[in-house]
Amino acid sequence: MTDPHAIQPSELDQLPDRDPEETAEWQASLDAVAKAAGPHRAAYLMRRTLERAEAGGVALPKLLETDYVNTIPTAAEPAVPGDEALERRITAWNRWNAAAMVTRGSKYGVGGHIATFASAAWLYETGFNHFFKGKEEDGSGDQLYIQGHASPGIYARAFLDGRLTERHLDNFRRESGGDGLPSYPHPRRLPWLWEFPTVSMGLGPLSAIYQARFNRYLTARGIKDVSQSHVWAFLGDGEMDEPESTAALALASREGLDNLTFVINCNLQRLDGPVRANFKIVQELEAQFRGAGWNVVKSLWGSAWDELFALDTTGALVRRLRQVPDAQVQTYQTRDAAYIRQDFFGADPALAEMAKLLSDDKILECFHLSRGGHEARKVYAAYKAALDHKGAPTVILAQTVKGFTLGEGFASKNANHQMKKLTVDEFKQMRDLLELPIKDSDFVDGVVPYGHPGTDSPEVRYLQERRAALGGPAPARRTHALAPLPAPAEKAFAAFDKGSGSQNVATTMAFVRLVKDLVRDKKTGKRWVPIVPDEARTFGMESLFPSLGIYSPKGQTYEPVDRDQLMYYKEAKNGQILNEGITEAGSMADFIAASTAYATHGEAMIPFYIFYSMFGWQRTADQMWQLGDQLGRGFLVGATAGRTTLTGEGLQHADGHSPVIAATNPAALTYDPAFAYEVATIVKDGLRRMYGEATPGEDPNVFYYLTVYNEPLPQPAKPSGTAIDEGIVKGLYRFGTAEEAGLAPAANAPRIQLLGSGTAIHWTLRAQKLLAEEWGVAADVWSATSWTELRRDALEADAALLRGEERVPYVRQVLHGAEGPVLAVSDYMRQVPDQIAQWVEQDYSSLGADGFGLSDTREGARRHFGVDAESIVVAALAQLARRGEVKATAVKEAREKYGL
Repeated sequence: MTDPHAIQPSELDQLPDRDPEETAEWQASLDAVAKAAGPHRAAYLMRRTLERAEAGGVALPKLLETDYVNTIPTAAEPAVPGDEALERRITAWNRWNAAAMVTRGSKYGVGGHIATFASAAWLYETGFNHFFKGKEEDGSGDQLYIQGHASPGIYARAFLDGRLTERHLDNFRRESGGDGLPSYPHPRRLPWLWEFPTVSMGLGPLSAIYQARFNRYLTARGIKDVSQSHVWAFLGDGEMDEPESTAALALASREGLDNLTFVINCNLQRLDGPVRANFKIVQELEAQFRGAGWNVVKSLWGSAWDELFALDTTGALVRRLRQVPDAQVQTYQTRDAAYIRQDFFGADPALAEMAKLLSDDKILECFHLSRGGHEARKVYAAYKAALDHKGAPTVILAQTVKGFTLGEGFASKNANHQMKKLTVDEFKQMRDLLELPIKDSDFVDGVVPYGHPGTDSPEVRYLQERRAALGGPAPARRTHALAPLPAPAEKAFAAFDKGSGSQNVATTMAFVRLVKDLVRDKKTGKRWVPIVPDEARTFGMESLFPSLGIYSPKGQTYEPVDRDQLMYYKEAKNGQILNEGITEAGSMADFIAASTAYATHGEAMIPFYIFYSMFGWQRTADQMWQLGDQLGRGFLVGATAGRTTLTGEGLQHADGHSPVIAATNPAALTYDPAFAYEVATIVKDGLRRMYGEATPGEDPNVFYYLTVYNEPLPQPAKPSGTAIDEGIVKGLYRFGTAEEAGLAPAANAPRIQLLGSGTAIHWTLRAQKLLAEEWGVAADVWSATSWTELRRDALEADAALLRGEERVPYVRQVLHGAEGPVLAVSDYMRQVPDQIAQWVEQDYSSLGADGFGLSDTREGARRHFGVDAESIVVAALAQLARRGEVKATAVKEAREKYGL
């Protein structure tokens, strides 16, 4: 721990020099070294001095970059336990089958990537043999975030250990026929193998950080001790350009997540060419991670370089390695020894002399083959250093060659990411290089064979023994046989059935009140995970601070400024709330970790993430797709919802379209409840479906999206009738007829059906009254709690009809026989209610808030978009006029009467 009384670096310049003579001596010494031995020697001494100061705890600025060499010297590398010869053979088989799988699939045009795994094979193999813990001991094991483009290599290893067959490999990227393998890590497509979707660039590293953090949260709260779990994230150097990849680095170091290791495969290439053509990506990443407080381990050069470094008595080699840009390193990979002698060694007289001592073969071995990421000993040393380091997360920067062992046609070529196959001759060259016992006659009709040493071979026995010692196969996803969570007490939900009486209550506040009761439940309350991105007070959640506490690994090391208030800001080591600061991406990563804890750790958690509805799907829809892929469960709550309900905030805050985006996610059940009792009914059903006794045929691997509003309004009592709950859950029920509203229309009055969702139902109810009292029109009002669920039910009914089954969509069933046309209204763009138009048997039209939002009062915004009660009246009269049920002049009269 840092001494709070120690002099900090920023203070040094403010202090008077107590001994100018001593200071001058140090400076003169540095000048003398620079003059006698050159500036490079002076720089070397300064770096070593700073390193010593850092190691000794002297408060000085950290070095952001070190030399372009391995962090762990060869002499300090630990011996690799196990049988290195067998591990080389296992890796060779995996390399072969990964390339064979993609090549064989290329005839179908389905694509695939060969070069990524070829560069990263040892990074994975070393982990699988010595580090990655399986789930058979405590059910959690380690969490592995596999680089998406390396998936063929993971499949190849699963084939070797008997978890996959040749049929599986032949169906790589062809899933529709059964026994298929998804292109990348997709838990929804291969739920017994993959845990974490990673191929959406940048989401793997972000999710890995929050997973490591959530592991700490589970342990701190006493849910489950997962302190022995380690999170490994395998990333590409090109992927680190994504802002999500580095968005949470400071969080990881700030909270000391030494249960997390990033392994960045620095093959210096992205999809089109070099990652940093004119610069050095390894040095850039080192500075970035060191600056964020991470422990950095570089594994750049293989053992063949040891001789070169031993000859480097002047530091010329190290200096030259720092100078050469990445694109030139890539060029050396493809050029002969003469070129390397001239271009690399010829740049410095000392290096030219060194080159005279090196054979061409030695130069080619170093520059073509020998990389730190391609040797088990180097990788093992880096991984062990990562696990041994305490107090901070570790990043391993492992230099490799993209396309390694695939032959001259692949290695380091700019286009190798897009190259999907090898020729038979190239495979034969690869076979010889890897020393595999595959005969020419095994290539039947030009088809490359899969290779397997046999189920009882030394390689397979060794592989399985190592995995057994580490806790079982990996990667692996387990769906634990969890008992359904007991349903919370009914009174928590029933409290909303009677309405709010004379009190105005916003549905946002109704949801918070419901959760406040649910987290008190003795059986399930501790499993709720409230997540909020620094807007808890906006949503009225500050009352949860003192009762639940905000999670912090340090607890509360200060006296909060509002400590004397009832709802003071309370942080705690076992706090239940995750208040993430201003980061929707981080909050979503929290939600994903919590929502999948039932599989990752065998612990069902109930996350709810509440956010400005505009800042959810629009900003983080990619993560919500990831959530669906990862089979997450929980409640997303878009608060301050609607385009006209959040007064004054304007264009970038006014959400008029999140339900449209949500509708594109098959795992999202999207609801726009109007009343507090609807919120309670939907949450109750969500808990049953996701965590309780689901109805046969229901998929529990869904998540709920509720939009709630910040406009305080009267909350009516729940209507009586057994079909109300069914209608709320399915998406539509009749709230009240004109007669039930006491409006007593004439016997022959024209009639219209008004469908409203969310806060729009209040304008619809006012329009119902205006239509009756001022225009003699009877209007029945329906609450449309989910346009999207109505549409999905109708689509399923259509599909059933094509199969020869008789089925009527629910929306058509409930509206069947309803008199008059239908007018649908919401606080969203018309595309939201228009989702159901084709299945409504009546004449159908809609009103909505299309276009950009604007700053105004609620009344002004609603009049602007034409969705207020008066606008609904005019639209209703226009529909009836087209049918000849009211005079055409009534529409004009209404427009003038209401000033539209």
